[in-house]
Amino acid sequence: MLAIRLVSGPTRLDTLVLPIRPVGPGEGPDAPAALVTTASPPSGEVLAEAEALLPAARLTGRAGELREHLRPGATPQRLVLLGVGEGDERGWRAAGAALARAARDETHITVMLPGDASTALRGLTEGLLLGSYRFRMTEAGGAPALADVDVVVADPDALAPTLTAARTTAEMTRLARDLTNTPSSLKNPQWFVEQIATAVAGQPDLRLRVREPDELTAEGFGGILAVGQGSASGPRLVELDWHPADARTHVVLVGKGITFDTGGISIKPVPAMKLMRKDMAGAAAVLAATLGAAALRLPVRITTLAPLAENMVSGSAFRPGDIVRHYGGLTSETTNSDAEGRLVLADAMAYAVQELAPDLLVDLATLTGANAVALGKRHGALYSENDQLAADLLAAIDAAGEAAWRMPLPADYVEYLGSELADLHSSPASGAGSVTAALFLREFTGDLRDRWVHVDMSAPSWSEEDDAELTRGATGWGVRGLLRWLPTLG
Repeated sequence: MLAIRLVSGPTRLDTLVLPIRPVGPGEGPDAPAALVTTASPPSGEVLAEAEALLPAARLTGRAGELREHLRPGATPQRLVLLGVGEGDERGWRAAGAALARAARDETHITVMLPGDASTALRGLTEGLLLGSYRFRMTEAGGAPALADVDVVVADPDALAPTLTAARTTAEMTRLARDLTNTPSSLKNPQWFVEQIATAVAGQPDLRLRVREPDELTAEGFGGILAVGQGSASGPRLVELDWHPADARTHVVLVGKGITFDTGGISIKPVPAMKLMRKDMAGAAAVLAATLGAAALRLPVRITTLAPLAENMVSGSAFRPGDIVRHYGGLTSETTNSDAEGRLVLADAMAYAVQELAPDLLVDLATLTGANAVALGKRHGALYSENDQLAADLLAAIDAAGEAAWRMPLPADYVEYLGSELADLHSSPASGAGSVTAALFLREFTGDLRDRWVHVDMSAPSWSEEDDAELTRGATGWGVRGLLRWLPTLG
């Protein structure tokens, strides 16, 4: 991973990066860009050369625009002009990602930042670390050469906490991507447990408990057991607790952890099944965010629950029409074994409400294809009855560079959950799949109904291409938003 260092002046000038911005409104779409005034200006010769390049190269300064100029025999040897758009965090994040990709064959670069650099530093750091992410299970092609980035700022000491927050956020997002990208030939529930145990090892303020199948049976986690019973790899329930002494708020995070989803007996077609290693992206996100909160010493108690199971086809798999008895006693009828995520989430949420007494409950899940039908590939679907809670979490998600849209919980759709055989129907054929899934989960929130948020993040959990800080494959969606929101609860 890249080493990013704050310095008050250039210490090594082989490749120098200068930020540029659009000139401003009223100048026309083809107006040349302008150099951003940096805390440590480059030499007069370099400054004059950069200013001459702007109109000649027809640069506009849009975020992520990049032009390299070679200077043989001079210092620096390479001059890079990097567009940062309007200079907000999103623009700097896109710029950092573009720079990471363009400079992958360099070993060291120096980036000049403006005097008021907190926003720029956070965006640039996250962009560099996320844009340079690669997941490969082969050595072919080699790793990027770029290893060191010096960032020139006016006061390195004052900006050190910003760098730490950005780096931790990016590292935890990369962890969630790694967990999600890993093929399911390796990734079963026990493998997932081992990865989390390794990450937690040596951190005394984090408490990890793992319930195995016998314990799940004894305690009545019928939804997790039903979904996992068709697999040779038994289900698990991970409970990870971060409990700092100064915490005033307790939030429970729940993440869907289906390590592979065939659809069960209601088997998926091949095109829909081929990426189902990503069906545990919600669990990866909430666990990585909790590790990040502990690393940053956030003063909020977080209990994270990750119900883990493989939804497989076998003679022991649960059947359409089965009745599932969930933790706490509620029963559900399912006529579609591919609607499995809500069954494991229901158990974890009921347990959280009845046993952990949190102040807030948030679940993240790659729950429905209807999420993408409603909102496309970039937005998660957010559900909550609490206007302020929804607004706060949406604001944090947006500030982090992710995206979500609040969806309704219509009262007249509740009738779709009716069952003649059980308390609830878990997979009604209503045509509003994401909405009815949220309404089903709401039935397990008890007296936390007005302090609960559900995010269906199936669509944005995966990217088909490199785009700004996203790389092709798992996005780690949710980690960044949670790590912006959690500090506001302290």
